[in-house]
This record gives sequence, structure tokens and C-alpha cells, in this order.
Amino acid sequence: MKLHYDTSSQELLVRLDGELDHHRSAMLRTEIDAALYAHMPRILVLDFQAVTFMDSSGIGLIMGRYKILQPMGGEIRIQNASAYISRVLKLAGMERLAQICEGVNA
Repeated sequence: MKLHYDTSSQELLVRLDGELDHHRSAMLRTEIDAALYAHMPRILVLDFQAVTFMDSSGIGLIMGRYKILQPMGGEIRIQNASAYISRVLKLAGMERLAQICEGVNA
């Protein structure tokens, strides 16, 4: 996972990779939360381009970050989601919490 904060746009970009399962999600939550509180971004961008698998813990990861950002007036954008990941996200109703952009460099 790579984190990048852009001060000009107040975006925190998180490039996720590999499998987003229970064990990995717990670690990611800790790292992303620390960056959210350190930078207080307006937008959290989760880049799913290199994610090969995601289970319900990935949904929980997004929901938890939404609960942190909402009181700060922030929002979540999910980009580069594969068709599979987009389908999982939409079935879980995540489009109500985040903007979901399918395809590479969407």
C-alpha cells in the first residue's frame, strides 16, 4: 500500500494492492486512519487498480473511513475498480457512501 497526500487538492491517495481480506484490512485501517487524522483531507481516494481480491472486510474498511470523514465534511472516491470489485461494492450499496469509478485510470 502506498499513501500520498496532495496539499493543493487536499486529497489523500491510498494505492491498495493484493488481497483485501480480514487480516490485511485490519492493518490498512490503522495506517489509513493515522494518515486521515494527520492530514485531515477533504477527499480520500482509494485506488483499487492492484487489488486482486476483496471480501466483506473491504466493505468494512470503506464504511469505517466514511464514518471518520463524514463529520469532517470529507468524502471518499474509489478509482480503478475492476468490474468484479465494482460489482461487489455496488451490491453492498457503497455508491451511497463513495463515488465509484470503474476501470483503470477512471
